[in-house]
Amino acid sequence: MSRAVKLGSVAGVVGFLAFVEFTSGILQGYYTPLLTEIARNLGIHDADVNWLEGTQLMLSALVVPAMAKLGDMVGHRRMLLISTAVTAVASLALPFTDVFWVFLVAWALQGFYVVWLPLEIALVWSRSRSLGSPAAITRRAAGLLVAALELGAIAGALTAGALADVLPLQTTLLIPGIAVAICFFVVLFGVKESPDLTGGKFDTGGLILISLALLALTGGLSLLRLAGPGDLLSWAVVLLGVLLVIPFARYELRQKDPLIDVRLFRSPALGPIFLTAGLFGVSVLGAQAPLSTFARTDAATYGYGLSATSGQTSILIGAYVLSMIVGAMLFPVATRFVTPRIALIGASSLVAIGYLLFLPFHDGYVNVLSNMIIAGIGSGALVAALPAAAAAAAPRSQTGVATGLTNSVKTVGGAIASCVFGIALLSHVGGAATEGTAGSLSGYITVWLVCGLTAVVAAVLLVFVPKLAFSDAAAAEVATEPVVR
Repeated sequence: MSRAVKLGSVAGVVGFLAFVEFTSGILQGYYTPLLTEIARNLGIHDADVNWLEGTQLMLSALVVPAMAKLGDMVGHRRMLLISTAVTAVASLALPFTDVFWVFLVAWALQGFYVVWLPLEIALVWSRSRSLGSPAAITRRAAGLLVAALELGAIAGALTAGALADVLPLQTTLLIPGIAVAICFFVVLFGVKESPDLTGGKFDTGGLILISLALLALTGGLSLLRLAGPGDLLSWAVVLLGVLLVIPFARYELRQKDPLIDVRLFRSPALGPIFLTAGLFGVSVLGAQAPLSTFARTDAATYGYGLSATSGQTSILIGAYVLSMIVGAMLFPVATRFVTPRIALIGASSLVAIGYLLFLPFHDGYVNVLSNMIIAGIGSGALVAALPAAAAAAAPRSQTGVATGLTNSVKTVGGAIASCVFGIALLSHVGGAATEGTAGSLSGYITVWLVCGLTAVVAAVLLVFVPKLAFSDAAAAEVATEPVVR
């Protein structure tokens, strides 16, 4: 088969996968302008919106390692189909309940969509491996996929904002479910399976151990939100979750075909990427609900907030995700002039600058918009770059696992941040806010400060990555050599 034909095959699958990411974007952008309405419909406090985000992120953290490993073993397309089916069923269930715990379960199951991008990157990488420049091709494909994702987020946010005031909430919530159902058939008829599958036996023991660790960690953080940061039992459960990682790691080191090869974290290229993904998850996943509720908070009543309507909030979010498209598309362009490592450092720095600017500049709509655009450009670049960088640095047989781990670690970071931010928003509520449902200003300041500082740490970590990491030359080396053991 000629290179042109092979390249055409890659381009074709990217087109179908772009539709999948467009649908993913709809899910990620559609609900954010509606969170206040959803909270009122469910009869919960603004800060309790973080329960939705936190539980979805927790389930996502459990799902991604298993789905990514199964993708390498039995087929990335097959796992993409299964995760799309689960997401469709969960999305279609949301409009038909106003019971909080039922809504919470469906919302959590909807989180299966987070495995889509890692599986897609693995599909593209498997097709581009024979073309001689898989890292560059995957970076460009990742930029296009993330651009489609963010376009979907814009479409979702603007559509939700426009429909919120003219349709009943139940009807408005039905639209994303229909979109995911269509997406299932696009994958079914338009995407072919990866050419190289590893087979093997699934590591059920590893999945159980890591699930127990993650459940204890996130469960303890949830208890902290309920009982407060002074509760010793909650801290004990959090500590248990951290300690359970030790037997998991020891167990995985003894396995011939582990669920997660923990040696990957010792790779000089992959280790910092995973840490960066976790730190990045704090802002890109944990801060979105607080940004929405801050915009909707009535400044006349509480003394802070933007007093924005659903439509104004959707425009704010639309500008943010548009800037993410710019960042995603600029990243492969930037790597023509600087190494991927330097481009990642620059992207992390933009996220840090954007969130730290919230500290002095959060009083006006234009200030908040400017901050979000700066952070959005950096975030878009990181969303596209991290899984592509992991694919380039991973051993050939663990592409899906490595790209999945970037999402898993990012999701864990987001889940922890979501719980911590929920506690922060409930703390120090005073004045008029005591009788209302808005989060505290000190809580919002905590959100911005944590997001900014974690991005600073990520940029510093990337300084220590090998200079030529994530390039095609580096990818050629790891394609035939195992990670340092």
